[in-house]
Amino acid sequence: MKKLLIIAGFAFLASCSSVQKTTPQTFHWEGANMYFLLTDRFQNGDQSNDVNFGRTEKAAVLRGFEGGDLRGIIHKIDDNYFSDLGINAIWMTPLVEQIHGATDEGTGKTYGFHGYWAKDWTSLDPNFGTKAALKELVEKAHKKGIRIVLDAVINHTGPVTNLDAVYPNSWVRTSPQCKYTNYENTTACTLVANLPDILTESDAPAELPQMLVDKWKKEGRYDAEMQSLNDFFARTGYPRAPKYYIMKWLADYVQEFGIDGYRVDTVKHTNEDVWKDFQKVCQDAFDIYKRNNPSKVLDDNLFFTVGEVYGYGISQKQLYDFGDKKVNYYQNGFNSLINFDFKGDANKSYEEIFSNYSQLLHSDLNGKTVLNYLSSHDDGWPFDKERKKTFESGTKLLLAPGISQIYYGDETARPLVVKGAEGDANLRSNMNWTDVKTNPETKALLTHYQKLGKFRANHPAVGAGVHQMISQSPYWFTRTFDQDKVLVGLDLKPGLKEVSTSGIFEDGTKLRDAYSGITTTVKNGKAIIETNSPIVLFEKI
Repeated sequence: MKKLLIIAGFAFLASCSSVQKTTPQTFHWEGANMYFLLTDRFQNGDQSNDVNFGRTEKAAVLRGFEGGDLRGIIHKIDDNYFSDLGINAIWMTPLVEQIHGATDEGTGKTYGFHGYWAKDWTSLDPNFGTKAALKELVEKAHKKGIRIVLDAVINHTGPVTNLDAVYPNSWVRTSPQCKYTNYENTTACTLVANLPDILTESDAPAELPQMLVDKWKKEGRYDAEMQSLNDFFARTGYPRAPKYYIMKWLADYVQEFGIDGYRVDTVKHTNEDVWKDFQKVCQDAFDIYKRNNPSKVLDDNLFFTVGEVYGYGISQKQLYDFGDKKVNYYQNGFNSLINFDFKGDANKSYEEIFSNYSQLLHSDLNGKTVLNYLSSHDDGWPFDKERKKTFESGTKLLLAPGISQIYYGDETARPLVVKGAEGDANLRSNMNWTDVKTNPETKALLTHYQKLGKFRANHPAVGAGVHQMISQSPYWFTRTFDQDKVLVGLDLKPGLKEVSTSGIFEDGTKLRDAYSGITTTVKNGKAIIETNSPIVLFEKI
């Protein structure tokens, strides 16, 4: 929090709500500002669903359900929390029904609060909310120009517990455990012990697990589910292999609710053709939704997919190397991949990061993009674990070429080290809403994120445009995307600031600094402005 104290003096600048607004440009995924949250840890909007399926055993610290749900996210959409941050896409952890029991391995009892331990892909877990709530959430988000990205897990089921039986052998393998030294022992294996691996390489037909048949009959929806499955397999011609069942079930959320994309989990742990098929199934479902709901269509963007290929970084361009095989996931269904390089690259200077990323995105990765992050739910080595460089983190993340991923609490310095927590539980604490309300340092940081986030959302040039440095000291650069142009200055001295606008903005052009709200007019090939901030975000008005 040391950095917060230093920067807090800039809090006198005009607040985001009072600064003159700029008309947002057309949305492009390549320049999106995405907010990633753990559904269970963000906001408890409905306390009546906090306990389900007898999940009452005491869990280890931050390894049980804490109460966060879809209703809490809806409240924050209604309150314009995301809009004020310039968020135009929200990625939520998986919502499907989780295993009912708890595991007891190493760190104490752990429930599937995180959403990655599926029991039934066709149901939402009641701890997270109902399908009616999901429908409301998507519609309210869309009305505010916010896309919804859910999280897809096809690689594995949830662990086996005394309440959760293993899926049949025609669906999963329970050994060997992955060694991660080559392609085969990364794909045809279980990620860890007691995490049954879906036989995603197989096209062999498999009967539905009896546990699902019994469950659906008990819930009175067996006939409807079977009819829907029969229609899907008749329409697509896919064999009734486990992977295609799961693809269908995940695509149902696209077709029914109009979600805009999937973040795909554990991508490198299946054969790559799985994801090409998955993208096609989801795109078909997206097309059906749009045909059925013409008044709710936001734009003509294709269905969005971003893959978690653990260890992939932008420096690898389009190929991920298993050691004995290289795979191009961009040619197998993905618009974007999570960029594991960024948290390390954030130690470099602004210009080193920005120029390198722009060059790669507009050459080797042209037409594709990456998702940059500095902290996440399962990365124990974030850029700023002790939250000492919070303002710098926000500036680098939100102004870097590519998609920006704000992990919930980056904007409020939510602690990433929690007393009593072990491993990734530290990264998954409850959102620090009290700090947002009462802590001046938190409010100053949030304002910083809001100004940068709205600027990014209003200008696709920030994330999707071509970068060009104007001067090194003082540091100024421009970004250009189609007709959208911005001019940015960083690490500037307080007081009068002057920058050449030659080839960027013509004389007489009115500019606004989106950070301070101050306006100026280009004269004699220069823009001159006086502010006490080290940041200037010039946009044409």
